Amino acid sequence: MNNIISDETIDYVGILAKLELSDEEKEQAKKDMGSMLDYIDKLNELDTTGIEPMSHVFSVQNVFREDIVTNGDDRENILKNAPAQKDDMFMVPKTFD
Repeated sequence: MNNIISDETIDYVGILAKLELSDEEKEQAKKDMGSMLDYIDKLNELDTTGIEPMSHVFSVQNVFREDIVTNGDDRENILKNAPAQKDDMFMVPKTFD
């Protein structure tokens, strides 16, 4: 297919990407971008009739579960681990005044 990228396109992409490219880098970028576009053109030659478009290789769906409490209210045992407690809550040192 031989896509040809202009110097203006390379300069514009460099501005968008905030890159300062040397002349050699610009030439290499032109070749690389041309190769990428050639590959895309090659992919467009594939026969995709009857193939459904997809966004993922595997089918993806939301999987929800019931929000069921399994451990219950074990406040007394939990508060036994507290170094200090007040009004059924952990007491901690002040972190600011």
